[in-house]
Amino acid sequence: MNSMNQKKICILGMFGVGKTSLVERFVYNKFDDEYKSTIGIKVCQKLLSPIETDQHKIVQFNFLLWDIEGAEVITPQIQNYMIGAHGALIVSDLTRPDSISVANNIVEAYQQTAPGTPFVLAGNKFDLIAAESENIQQLEELGETLKAPVLLTSAKENNNVEAAFEKLGLLIASS
Repeated sequence: MNSMNQKKICILGMFGVGKTSLVERFVYNKFDDEYKSTIGIKVCQKLLSPIETDQHKIVQFNFLLWDIEGAEVITPQIQNYMIGAHGALIVSDLTRPDSISVANNIVEAYQQTAPGTPFVLAGNKFDLIAAESENIQQLEELGETLKAPVLLTSAKENNNVEAAFEKLGLLIASS
């Protein structure tokens, strides 16, 4: 595979929103109910399925997934982890509205560090809330404001996990 197709992807969000669970579901198709806080970063990789762009070109990316420790405030150290990113998955916990509010600040920091690169908003733990939840509406409004796609995911139930990363791959291919 051409190294040009290797893409650094940052997984960002507050502590406990399910970033590591989403990565482990995506890469290893595993889910563990036990919470383990990420300290610093954990990097893994996965080769995406081929993607057809709007221009009918087929591309395939090897995602280097940087699972970055959670934070309510983006520190200079966390911002340094974002340098060189080609895209990001910004994760919120749909059972915690504060994590959706913080997502906007995370997006700002990400856009300052990696301007012009795409990101996807993932509302995780969708299996734990009602489909008409105000938290979903809040995340979808944030997506509209930021002109970013929103996917409702569940690492536990494996809902929309692959789709979130595929969407990010398509955005990278189209940018």
